[in-house]
Amino acid sequence: MNIQKLGAIDIGSNGVRLLISNVLEEAGQAPKFTKASLVRVPIRLGADVFLDGLICQENLDRLSDTMQAFSLLMKVNQVKHYRACATSAMREATNGQQVADEIYKRTGVRIDIIDGSEEANIIASTDISSLIQKDKNYLYIDVGGGSTEFTVFTKGKAKKARSFPIGTVRLLDNKVNDEIWQEVQHWIEKHTRDCEHIEAIGSGGNINKIHKNSNSREGEPLTYQYLIDYYQYVSGFTYDERIRLLGFNPDRADVILYALTVFINAMKWSKASIVHVPRIGLADGIIRTIYNNENQ
Repeated sequence: MNIQKLGAIDIGSNGVRLLISNVLEEAGQAPKFTKASLVRVPIRLGADVFLDGLICQENLDRLSDTMQAFSLLMKVNQVKHYRACATSAMREATNGQQVADEIYKRTGVRIDIIDGSEEANIIASTDISSLIQKDKNYLYIDVGGGSTEFTVFTKGKAKKARSFPIGTVRLLDNKVNDEIWQEVQHWIEKHTRDCEHIEAIGSGGNINKIHKNSNSREGEPLTYQYLIDYYQYVSGFTYDERIRLLGFNPDRADVILYALTVFINAMKWSKASIVHVPRIGLADGIIRTIYNNENQ
């Protein structure tokens, strides 16, 4: 057996993650991807960008320190290849490329600022084959801090994918208007209209936390009604109580209801009654694309 270690850095609008994965290769078998380590740092880049249009010096320094730490973690873990991708916040920041250039000079970590289309395609490339059945239809919903990526799967393949500027931090900052919501509703209804028995697949830190708090077994989906009930339950707690009593991290406690709003609306518009939560996302897709590019 051959084992490769690959790294993925996801620079989002609410948090920054490093995923280190083991890729197990055996002759005559498909490669197996397993998570070796996952580190998350709560740098809320979207708080700068969605209000002021740029990344402030303090967050540039924090992001630089984080990249330096991630670089060292990949070194000691003997990561062979990695890719760092920045999404909504950095691609919208007027100084996004300047920040990426400065971090490369300081740390040697090269950051790719990817557009919404590439982000959606990377997410769609994740290994969800265990969920996707050819006789069913799915709406894949990846909710981030700055944007949400939607992918419609039919007959086992991705049919349509699109990124929309609706994310939890952007909603928190009141930067999403009714016109954008209507555009999302129209897109989902248009591309799921002919999909019978559609089911949702959710990814992102918020839905993972919701699933964990539900005490559901791994692999057991959540229902549309459960998300509505859970929204009502969490909304009865203050921000401090969500941290102290419900176990949310501070940078999760103030956005969890916005994430639920996105999932509830998307499921309503697509008529999905359940959502699977496989705990995969952009970082997993980055790992997969690195491996595929290195083994073409």
